[in-house]
Amino acid sequence: MAVLRQSSDTHQADNQVPDLPDCNLFLTDAALMDGVRREGGQQHEPGLEAWGRRLGQADLARLAADINRAAPVLRAFDRTGHRIDVVDFHPGWSDFLSLAFAQGMHGSAWIAPESGAHVARAAHYLMHGQVEAGSLCPITMTSAAIPLLARESWFAELQPRLASRQYDARDMPVADKQSMMVGMGMTEKQGGSDLRSNISWAESAGDGWFRLTGHKWFFSSPMSDAHLMLAREGDAHSCFYVPRWLNRDTRNGIHIQRLKDKLGNRSNASAEVEFAGVLGRRVGEPGRGIATLVEMASYTRMDCVLGSAALLRQGVVQAIHHARHRQAFGRRLIDQPLMRQVLADLALESEAATTLALRLARAFDHPESPSEQALRRILTPAAKFWVCKRALEAVAECMEVWGGNGYIEDGPMARLYREAPVNSIWEGSGNVMCLDVLRAARQAGELATQEIDALAQVHADEPALRATSDRLLQGLRLDADAQQAHARQIAQDLVLLVQADLLLRHAPGCVSRAFVDSRLASGGGRVYGAQALDLASDALLRRAWPD
Repeated sequence: MAVLRQSSDTHQADNQVPDLPDCNLFLTDAALMDGVRREGGQQHEPGLEAWGRRLGQADLARLAADINRAAPVLRAFDRTGHRIDVVDFHPGWSDFLSLAFAQGMHGSAWIAPESGAHVARAAHYLMHGQVEAGSLCPITMTSAAIPLLARESWFAELQPRLASRQYDARDMPVADKQSMMVGMGMTEKQGGSDLRSNISWAESAGDGWFRLTGHKWFFSSPMSDAHLMLAREGDAHSCFYVPRWLNRDTRNGIHIQRLKDKLGNRSNASAEVEFAGVLGRRVGEPGRGIATLVEMASYTRMDCVLGSAALLRQGVVQAIHHARHRQAFGRRLIDQPLMRQVLADLALESEAATTLALRLARAFDHPESPSEQALRRILTPAAKFWVCKRALEAVAECMEVWGGNGYIEDGPMARLYREAPVNSIWEGSGNVMCLDVLRAARQAGELATQEIDALAQVHADEPALRATSDRLLQGLRLDADAQQAHARQIAQDLVLLVQADLLLRHAPGCVSRAFVDSRLASGGGRVYGAQALDLASDALLRRAWPD
């Protein structure tokens, strides 16, 4: 009788998947490279290639995992009992913000605009977001605040710090720092997205300053050097710039009540705050605070599209990498026909999202063009609605490729999955975005219908595009109540129509054909892998992640 004994071979893990190796996030992403060149960012390619190499290093992936295991900690008081309202972060938090600042993602496209600057920033964002998403929150808000602050007479005091590419984590007055960040504090307990219900108020304190009283239910990036806040000024709402420090001896009266225990990343912090004699300066015209913030939202919503496209891309890369290394039922997952269909469909979704995001970024590079600004106005909320929704489904599907290993926090998929919902909620949920699409279409008038019809005319040999265009135009002609009931269909059709147009004109034939057949001609099935992509699957997988 054989004697059972333990062996060093008993627990060999010869069918476990290794972590992603060092790679270049720019050079391994064909859709990203093609889009940067096509949309006017080709002069930035050397820098993007260099940053793609750095961001693709395995040590950064490990650091991102580490900082998302150590949640920020609030220190409301120092050891002597003085109120300080400081949030302590993992040391790696500063590393990722330093990388983002060095890339100029926090403001260079506004401070030092040049050809293709927003396209290049979008490419940087798409790469950084694949590695660590939490650090993008303060980057987005700082960037979006700059065009608003730039109109103020006192902007010269801030410009050198906003232009600096050296991140400065020190908690001190802006005048003593090398750089700065700007956060946001808009929503309150009683209203959420309904900003007109805000009850915090502002009263003049003299010399251009106002005293704010009230609270904020979501106070993003609480250690930023200043925040833009909304408060009532008389009968209407105004926007205010509220610094963290008033001078070298005095902090502003922003009292952090607690940090949010949020679903997504653990690296960043969001807080609830109350005001105790807070001082701020008005931004924009009195009583026009909501209009000011609508403009800011058009910039932050663009970053929601980029952030979700980045999560989608990383999920697809992780899924393909896993399938190439994992064996089941006698062969690699990647060699099994149904798995190939699912992966190819996910790769197709990722390319369509990246292509759309870079096209939107080009519109931000051309503020002088009425047609580009009309496109930006109607397509940004539609893209935020659709790409963020699709990323949610796609990341879940990518996790499923990993099986049980994907459900465990030790690996990357759980963090991607927890992060995926935020961009669909932040800066307006899906319904808010779809209503904004309707509002933008009404403002554009005949220009919107002409552009939609023109897309179908360009591709007259594609009946699925014509059918989608006709349904979209019919939806835009409905009365107000009926139109609102169809708002999600309208936003979906708009995005799919633009994505199909872009891919038909610029992507390889296997990509565009697969997209039109699976998203338009088939009726747009929502389950990845349900539409057979046949021979296109091989090309799609090679293009998505080189073997």
